[in-house]
Amino acid sequence: MHADLLITHAQLLTLSSPTGPKRGPQMSDLGLVPDGALAVQGETIAAVGSTAEILAAYRSENVIEADGKVVLPGFVDPHTHALFAGERAAEFEMRLRGATYMEIMQAGGGIQSTVNATRTAPWEALLRETSLRLEAMLLHGTTTAEVKTGYALEQEGELRMLRAILALDRERHQAVDLVPTWLAAHAVPREYRHDPAAYVRQVVDEMLPAAAALWAQETAGEGRPAPLFCDVFCEKGAFDLDQSRRILERARALGMGLKIHVDEFAALGGTALAVELGAISADHLVCTPEEELLALARSDTIAVSLPGTPFGLGDPHYSPARTLLDAGGALALATDLNPGTCYCVSMPFIIALACRAMRLSPAEAVAAATINAAHAIGWGRRVGSLEAGKQADVVVLDLPDYRHLAYRFGTNPVEVVVKRGQIAVVR
Repeated sequence: MHADLLITHAQLLTLSSPTGPKRGPQMSDLGLVPDGALAVQGETIAAVGSTAEILAAYRSENVIEADGKVVLPGFVDPHTHALFAGERAAEFEMRLRGATYMEIMQAGGGIQSTVNATRTAPWEALLRETSLRLEAMLLHGTTTAEVKTGYALEQEGELRMLRAILALDRERHQAVDLVPTWLAAHAVPREYRHDPAAYVRQVVDEMLPAAAALWAQETAGEGRPAPLFCDVFCEKGAFDLDQSRRILERARALGMGLKIHVDEFAALGGTALAVELGAISADHLVCTPEEELLALARSDTIAVSLPGTPFGLGDPHYSPARTLLDAGGALALATDLNPGTCYCVSMPFIIALACRAMRLSPAEAVAAATINAAHAIGWGRRVGSLEAGKQADVVVLDLPDYRHLAYRFGTNPVEVVVKRGQIAVVR
């Protein structure tokens, strides 16, 4: 049979997981094929197996010889704030001098600083700046990414951000598939700082229905694998547990999927809330109480760790991943790309960091950055593993063994990125 593309003679990591995300000890099973190959037809993987098996069944004029290299699914980044304008390098210097995240936020910096820049950014400039970040992510092997709103904090601006995410995804300004999340509850805007309850009422009564209506109108008939997600920053100085519950319950009633920022700086009970409401993911999980972490491990909610954020803050505390995995939980990794605490586009760096700071094995970290990350955004049946019938999102690493992905750091190991069956990056 003819194939549009063959990749042969690789250390092939299939990450096959037909029953859902990998949990606990399953995360060490990468589906490794020592002399592996795959065939691509159109946008889809046609077959995966040994090089001998694939060459016996397929011929192609387009062949990537990956001898001595690693081939694995494109990375999936399930938590980013990639859509924004401006930068906050001055705040980084303030933190080096001892200012805390919340102190900077209360002084008018932090999220509000990016809100000011994003609200006033021209449409084309906002798309252009974000496209450059997404292209950098692609160069580091990310082929699918979640992107949040949350830097407008008023209805028309948040809707504008959602339209921008859809435009970046549809109009192919860049190659990364984007999965939108509505995060109007990212912070209380300065206009409501004396009456946060009024802002929560606006989110619940006006902004969420408007977002759901826009999503229904804009995506009708597209067959997207996941709904529009709703997220909330459940944290001291942001939204308390009762406010988070109100927002998420309203979102669920409107047909949205649920996500939640929890336990980044203080444990407010948000992890237990995520489990109770059936959220697809609970993200951050730095100071989660053990009983909530164990309940999370027993649930279908995926834990998303963002080790780049404590690294960016100079904080020695990271998600207690070993406790979660030893209890049989499902873990994903993400960059948390944002202008304030983690301006990082590199999933390879996040993998290397997670192995050191969270004591993951290289295999666990790879599973967390591919198949589990895909399930954390509802795309696990389309991407995240190399299996026949799945989208042909493939990365070739110029590394002799997958463990070098964690062993080395500070350089980009990505040599080739195949996106939807087309070679998108060659380095």
